Amino acid sequence: MFLMGLGALLVLGGVLYMARTAIWRGSLSGPDSSRPVRDTLEPPRRSLRFLGLEPNWPGILLMVIGAILLLSGANF
Repeated sequence: MFLMGLGALLVLGGVLYMARTAIWRGSLSGPDSSRPVRDTLEPPRRSLRFLGLEPNWPGILLMVIGAILLLSGANF
């Protein structure tokens, strides 16, 4: 039961880490946008690089370890 609880916490922690990375990656209409911002808060181009492996690898690792613990806890 301990392994399943720890696995669930790790999976939840990985999801929260990835959400934090996507939300707090910077201002949406900051000076790093390629063109001047019009009447919206969204930049003209928002790339999908925040969904990639590089910024999210710790969250993915936490989720994988949590899934392994959940599966191993279910076998006992």
